[in-house]
Amino acid sequence: MRYSAFQIFKQGLTGNKHWPKTWRTPDPAQQYDVIIVGGGGHGLATAHYLAKEHGITNVAVLEKGWLGGGNIGRNTTIIRSNYLLPENEPFYELSMKLWEGLEQDINYNAMVSQRGIINLYHSDSQRDAYVRRGNAMLMAGADAVLLDREGVRAQYPFLDFDNARFPIRGGLWQPRAGTVRHDAVAWGYAHAADSRGVDIIQNCEVNGFIMEDGKCVGVNSTRGSIRAKKVAVCVAGSSGRVMSMAGLRLPIESHVLQAFVSEGLKPVIPGVITYGAGHFYISQSDKGGLVFGGDIDGYNSYAQRGNLPTVEDVCEGGMAMMPVIGRARLLRMWGGIMDMSMDGSPFIDHTSIPGLYFNGGWCYGGFKATPASGWCYAHLIATEQPHETAKGMRLDRFKSGAVMDERGAGAQPNLH
Repeated sequence: MRYSAFQIFKQGLTGNKHWPKTWRTPDPAQQYDVIIVGGGGHGLATAHYLAKEHGITNVAVLEKGWLGGGNIGRNTTIIRSNYLLPENEPFYELSMKLWEGLEQDINYNAMVSQRGIINLYHSDSQRDAYVRRGNAMLMAGADAVLLDREGVRAQYPFLDFDNARFPIRGGLWQPRAGTVRHDAVAWGYAHAADSRGVDIIQNCEVNGFIMEDGKCVGVNSTRGSIRAKKVAVCVAGSSGRVMSMAGLRLPIESHVLQAFVSEGLKPVIPGVITYGAGHFYISQSDKGGLVFGGDIDGYNSYAQRGNLPTVEDVCEGGMAMMPVIGRARLLRMWGGIMDMSMDGSPFIDHTSIPGLYFNGGWCYGGFKATPASGWCYAHLIATEQPHETAKGMRLDRFKSGAVMDERGAGAQPNLH
C-alpha cells in the first residue's frame, strides 16, 4: 500500500484497523543475488537503491536484532554537508539532495526538517578556517553563509557571547541543514525496499562467511546458511568483529558516542548549533527535548550505554556556550558504537576477497550520510565501479598514502 491523504481518510473511517504491516517478515531463502549484512540505515538504503535504481530485487537484508536498534536509532538526528575536502564535500552534498527528496522517494514521512546549522567561531584563525570551509562548500554546490557576531545573535540571543575564555565572534551557517527523525528513516527505507521485493530478515545474526575457491559465496547465520553472488557488509561499530570472520583486519577502532535528551521545553532553539571551542552540538526535537552530544569515549568499547564522566564533560561544553540550559533536567541517554577510521573519513569499497564488499568507518558522519551511502554502495555492488563522489573512499588509501584527513568533521588518531 502506498501512503496518501486518501488512505489516511479511508482507514480513519474504519477505525484504522486495516493498515497492512509496513514490511513483511519472510523466512530467508537459500540463494540471493545480494546479501546485505546489517539492517541499519545504510543497509536498508542500499537495498532500496539496488532495487529502485539498478533493478536488483533478489536481495536479503540480514539484521541481528530489530530494525532501528543500532546506530540508526542512536544518534542526534543531524543532517548537513558542511565539509571541507573535495573527496568528502560532494559526497555529503549528494546526501543532502537525497534527503530533500527522500519522503517522496520512499513514500514515508521521515520528518525532514531543514532548520539550518551554525558552527560557532571564537577567534580570527577559526574564522579564517570557516571561510575556507564555506568556500569549499559553495564550490561543491552547497550553501554557506558566514555570519558575524550580530548575525548569530539575531538567531540565538541567549548564547554566552561574552564568555571570558571563548567569546562568540560569529559562525558558519548552512541554512539547508537540519534534522530528520532517525527511526522513521529506518522504517521508511524498510517500507520502500520491501515494496520492491527485498527480504528484510530480523533476528538473523551472521556468524561466518562461506568461502569457495577464495571467493565469498554466502554467509552462515543463526537462521542457517544463506548463499549469494555478492555479500555486502555495513554494520557500523561491529565492522571489525564481522570482517575478522573473513580474515580481514580493518583500519578502524570502535568507540562509544553518547547522546542525550532533556525534558520537554518550550521552543527555544530553532536550528542546530555546534560549539567552536569544544565538541558540543545541540538541537531541539518536535517534542521539546533538547538533543545534544559531544566527544566519543576515549576507550574502545562495544557497549551501547553511557557513563557519568561523559555526561559531565558534554554538559560543561553546553553550559559554556548557553548557560540558559543549566536548569533543564536530563531525561535519557544512550550510546552508539562508532567505527572510527584513522583519517576521519569512511570506506565504500571492494575487499581483497572477491564477492565481498565493505561500507564503514563513518566516525561522526554516519546518519547524515545514509542516503548517499546507500546510493553509492548500491552503485558499487551493481556496476563493480565506485560512484564518482565516493571514488576516494578506498580501503587501501592508507597503504597508498591517499588519506582523506577531514579534521573538520572526523576523528583525530592521536586522541584514541
